[in-house]
Amino acid sequence: MGQVLSVLDLRKVYEVKRSVFSVKKDIINAVSGVSLDLDQGKTTGIVGESGSGKSTLARCILLLERPDGGSIYFTGKDLLGLPKDELKALRKKMQIIFQDPYSSLNPRKKVFDAIAEPLLFHGIVGKQEAGNRVIEILKDVGLDESFANKYPHEMSGGQRQRVAIGRALTTGPALVIADEPVSSLDVSIQSQIVNLFLDIKERTDIAMLFVSHDLNVVRFVSDEIVVMYKGRVVEAGTKDEVFLNPLHPYTKMLINAAKGEFFRKDDEAAFDGDRGCAYYPRCEQRKPACRDAVPQLTGSKEHKVACFPEG
Repeated sequence: MGQVLSVLDLRKVYEVKRSVFSVKKDIINAVSGVSLDLDQGKTTGIVGESGSGKSTLARCILLLERPDGGSIYFTGKDLLGLPKDELKALRKKMQIIFQDPYSSLNPRKKVFDAIAEPLLFHGIVGKQEAGNRVIEILKDVGLDESFANKYPHEMSGGQRQRVAIGRALTTGPALVIADEPVSSLDVSIQSQIVNLFLDIKERTDIAMLFVSHDLNVVRFVSDEIVVMYKGRVVEAGTKDEVFLNPLHPYTKMLINAAKGEFFRKDDEAAFDGDRGCAYYPRCEQRKPACRDAVPQLTGSKEHKVACFPEG
């Protein structure tokens, strides 16, 4: 299988005013030196709590936000160095599915138009063939042809997300990024959408980044896992290695929290994470070295961790 995506040392920094009247700004390292590879037909889960940088990473990869440093190679091409016309031609091969399907669909357009628009815009089919292709896509995501004449407000959240997924697949993408695609849905519907992603994975060779705070969902759909905390990757590896043999205290905490166990959250503002490990205030295994230096991601391709060894 060929490599679809390679992200090298990606960085994104925001400057935020401390208050409306303040001239001083705080520097937020939303994405700090993230690297990952993704092969054709594989799914990598990006997990972490809110504020870990997952969604910012996703948006930077698709250049919905411009990174401040690093490289993004898509099908071997450096996206940050491409001329605008070449980048535009590649965009149909990169698609994103957002968390809220209602906000990602135009409330004034019927489902037919929402799905047909990218088909016609990219010249994938002509107007004559568009009708049949829309119906095929609806069936592929578990909806019958009657949905083509519905508006977004006439459908449930799960049905809207199926439409959003179908629209993302219209251009035959090589890469799909699903950004918290089930978190806004009822628990009873989430499993149906997860099963749809599994079905897509089985019948296509699409490479997928599946962004979620829900470890149980990520474990179900992913081949590899990347765990992020405050903009950094703290652990990465195959699904079995990360879940069955977690090495980073933060990964262990997330797994325990997914089981319903309590975890503590100390005052993180009291510590400068740029000077040492950002997880230091919450870590039960912390030692002096963790306060003074940032641990680097080391290990094998199957399992890496950014944590100082015991002893």
